[in-house]
This record gives sequence, structure tokens and C-alpha cells, in this order.
Amino acid sequence: MRVVALIASYNERRFIEPCLRHLHEHGVESYLVDDGSTDDTVEIAERWLGRGLIDIEETARDEAHVFSLHAQLTRKEELARELRADWFMHLDPDEIRLPPAKGETLTQALEAIDLQGFSAVNFLEFTFLPSKEDPDHDHPDFQNTLRTYYPFAPKLPHQLKAWKASDSIDLASSNGHEVRFPGLRMYPQSLPMKHYLFLSRQHAIEKYVLGRRGRKKGGWRSKLEASEVHLLSESELRVSQTDSELDPRDPRKHHYLAEAIGAQF
Repeated sequence: MRVVALIASYNERRFIEPCLRHLHEHGVESYLVDDGSTDDTVEIAERWLGRGLIDIEETARDEAHVFSLHAQLTRKEELARELRADWFMHLDPDEIRLPPAKGETLTQALEAIDLQGFSAVNFLEFTFLPSKEDPDHDHPDFQNTLRTYYPFAPKLPHQLKAWKASDSIDLASSNGHEVRFPGLRMYPQSLPMKHYLFLSRQHAIEKYVLGRRGRKKGGWRSKLEASEVHLLSESELRVSQTDSELDPRDPRKHHYLAEAIGAQF
């Protein structure tokens, strides 16, 4: 059973190594498409070549330096046809995808799902972010110290991002939220996924305000201003000391920063 994760990155120095390490520990190989990072994302990723990381591809951008999500997703569609694997996953470096049971790897989970005749898997997002009471987790040990979160599910499926290899897959038409291909059979149980939205207020400003680099209009990430970046109190979040304690009940339909500016997702 060969599973390959298709990862896109831009200035992900905080997350790229934990992401690649986690995938490698779960028997998942990875392929990185970097969108011209100006930090040391690529240099850090290079340490994992031959240790689960198949290759690093650096994409060319237009003269206006504009980020194109459609172009990025189209390239992932091409890679899903070019690379030989049984299953693929589409993810970002700030996401940690988990198997449904402790002691099981992602590869084992997907193999069991495949044997049951299903060909795609949705993930339930648990959005991790710092609180007013504990505001700074911008350090390498963030996975152990940052335990405040909320479940996020604007619709079902929203994170249909693992699929059995197919000659005809479509990621771009759903902006990457939902893989589509003929004959798709979605597994009825969503697997958990931890999404580290940001690690401190300053990191949020760096990521969503200073780092938007010509993103097309639309969506809260392209509209947020530094003055609108605020932290929730711990009483407005849930706390989990272990992944098995993550509570999926009553998920948010919009990210709280999107609500602050009246945007969706």
C-alpha cells in the first residue's frame, strides 16, 4: 500500500518539518510543491529527501507575483496522475491528519478503508489556535503546548482530501476542499485532522496580512487587517491534552476571524 501526500508550501518554516516527520512516521510518502518561499522552508524540507520525501518542486510565478490557487491545485491533479501510488492525500504543512484509532497508522487506516470498497475519505477539522490566556506558541514544541481548539465543519464533506488513485481527479473546481472523480465512494466516517491556524497573534499578522502576496479577492484570508486579528479567550475554546480527547460536537460553520469581518471560511 503506497500513500503519497501532495503538499504545497509558502514560507512554512514553522510547520514543514513536523508535517514531513508525521507523514513519514505514518508510512506516508510526500511530494512538495513550493511556491517560491523566501524563508528556509525548502532548506528544511531537503533534510527529508530520501526519508519519505520524494522530491521538491519549485513553481514559477507570474511577473505580478500573484499567487494562483487554481494553478497550484491543477499541478496537484497532474502529480496524482504522474506519480505511482495506491492513495493520495492533499494537504498543507500546517495540517496534521490522524488515523481513527490510536496505535494505527494513516497508511493502515486507508488500506482498511480501501478493502471495504471505499475510495475517498473526508477529514473533520479541529482548528488549533492560541488563547488570550496563553497567547504565544511560536516555537518548535507547539504541538505539545498548544491544546486549545474548536471543531470546524462548514459543510459535509468539507475536507474530502484523501482518495484512491484515479486517472481523472478534480481538485480545482472545489478550491481544493473536495476531490471529485467518477465512481467516488466516500467512507462514512470522517477521520480527524488538526489544523494549526496560527501560533501567536504576530504569526497571524505575518501569515494573513503581511504574507498575502497578491491573493485574489475573496475569503477572509485576503481581507483581514492587522487591527482585526484578536485572540479568543480559553472559555470560548475547548481544551484537549491528547488527540483522543478531541470533541467533534457542535462544530463552527465559520472561522472566528471570518466572522469578525463578515466573510465566510
